[in-house]
Amino acid sequence: MATNQESFSGKINRKLIKKQRIIRVAAGREDADVVLKNATYLNVFSNELCTGDIAVCEGLIVGMGEYSGREEYDMTGKIVLPGFIDAHIHLESALVSPKEFAKAVLPHGTTTVITDPHEITNVMGTDGIDYMLQATEGLPIDVRFMLPSCVPSTPMDESGANLDYRAIDSFYDHPRVQGLAEMMNYPGVVAGDPATVEKIVAAQAHHKKIDGHAPGLRGKDLCAYVAAGVYSDHECFDMEDALAKLRLGQFIMIREGTAAKNLDALVGLLGSQYYERCMFCTDDKHPNDLLEKGHIDYIVRRALALGADPIRTIKAASHHAARYYQLNNRGAVAPGYLADFAIVDNFTDFNVQMVFKKGVLYYDGALRDFPAPQVEDYLTERAHDTFHVAHLRPEDFRDERRRGVIGLVPGEIVTSDNGYAERVDLEKDILKIAVIERHRGTGHIGLGYLQGYGLKAGAIATSISHDSHNIIVVGTSSKDMAAAANRVVENRGGIVVVKDGEMKAEVVLELAGIMSDRPLTEVNEALEHAKEVAFSLGVSRGVDPFMTLSFMSLPVIPTLRLTTRGVIDVLSQQYI
Repeated sequence: MATNQESFSGKINRKLIKKQRIIRVAAGREDADVVLKNATYLNVFSNELCTGDIAVCEGLIVGMGEYSGREEYDMTGKIVLPGFIDAHIHLESALVSPKEFAKAVLPHGTTTVITDPHEITNVMGTDGIDYMLQATEGLPIDVRFMLPSCVPSTPMDESGANLDYRAIDSFYDHPRVQGLAEMMNYPGVVAGDPATVEKIVAAQAHHKKIDGHAPGLRGKDLCAYVAAGVYSDHECFDMEDALAKLRLGQFIMIREGTAAKNLDALVGLLGSQYYERCMFCTDDKHPNDLLEKGHIDYIVRRALALGADPIRTIKAASHHAARYYQLNNRGAVAPGYLADFAIVDNFTDFNVQMVFKKGVLYYDGALRDFPAPQVEDYLTERAHDTFHVAHLRPEDFRDERRRGVIGLVPGEIVTSDNGYAERVDLEKDILKIAVIERHRGTGHIGLGYLQGYGLKAGAIATSISHDSHNIIVVGTSSKDMAAAANRVVENRGGIVVVKDGEMKAEVVLELAGIMSDRPLTEVNEALEHAKEVAFSLGVSRGVDPFMTLSFMSLPVIPTLRLTTRGVIDVLSQQYI
């Protein structure tokens, strides 16, 4: 007991010494660690641009005015903004390790992200949460977590785990866990399903946030969803949908990612009447988008080009997410807040020129290197061994019965019900599609048809198939479909394009079948090459060959989807 008391006393003493130094620097009695001289900075409290020096000590902003520092940076001609916050993202969507993700977004001014690790958790169960917590510890972006609420997304899906509230409850005690992630099973919430509602009740018992996912939900069903305790939504696709939720008290995450792009439809939310209830998120962000367009800075740049007010837009990119998630020392340039800065040239071009994290300059035209976090051996080995699938044969994909036809909707991840088919018909652009269970060796293979994809020859397979990440394969022949799926298993995950039994392109994703150990630039190069090969085989240029496929097995987005047991009508939750 004495040792514990001494340890506690020692911590208090160290914090006291640090706090006393912060006070001395703030009062001007001692030089700061870092000073941003001659700064024009956004004051998110008074909604104006202010000027002065910004003093930093012990990773915190401590003073505004006139200061001296051990390191000084002249901010003349620049604008200092609070570091950007992505309010909802799945890090796995970048297809690389968390360190590589951090390397990609730091130069764009992102200093905090709120991640939902439900992709890897659907593969590895709670080991996936542990893996991501360890793989993000100590990175120069602050990675906060929302615990996956739907593993699998619905009881009709098959994933690598089936987690009830007890399985995730202990994670709420982790200091970087903010709450319960997107409650995709909104039909279960509205129906009062016990297992679903238990997760909400447990999160509230820990005084945590609960995020939503309810595209198009209206009326009394929406009232029931909000009354259950779901505080936000990132699935709004038009102003009518967004305002229906905002008027009932939900916070709206304006999403502009790789798969879903809602900014154009929702930019009106950044008007003075609504903007305080809004924040930005990307949800999913593929390598090419991160490299070519950017991250939250890209959303800001586009919003400004659409005529949005700069100050409101920046607050949606930082301050509002910090307030919503109760990250009370982020999202502002003011004393007592973390010295997380995104420094831009102006509000027209909006180029990020410098990025500080806790007062350390990480980007100034070049990115400062940092080590990868250590992940325990068991979790590393587990992440590299997630496929349990018997060798597949062409006969596994042959079926003469009539099956539902999933129709692609251009530019959307929703689908249409295009009736039934019993064979591949290239003239009508009808292809065979299959989803192969890969976690438990069940041998389950769901079969159906896909229309609107455009493939004219060969097959394409991927182990990125939201959210359960079974193997999804589409093709013109059973032989090529079997070859493509077997190659995915052989690679321990990834994307494969096959024609006449020959591998034409592949992207290896050996981490849980959804991420790569390699650098983002290498993964992007392989991915872009594979896309071009897919296009050369006929895939429509207006379709992302792999992202489109990845959503065809997600049984919570209307209208038709394909699971390991067959084609499902999402609205009725019935197989057809």
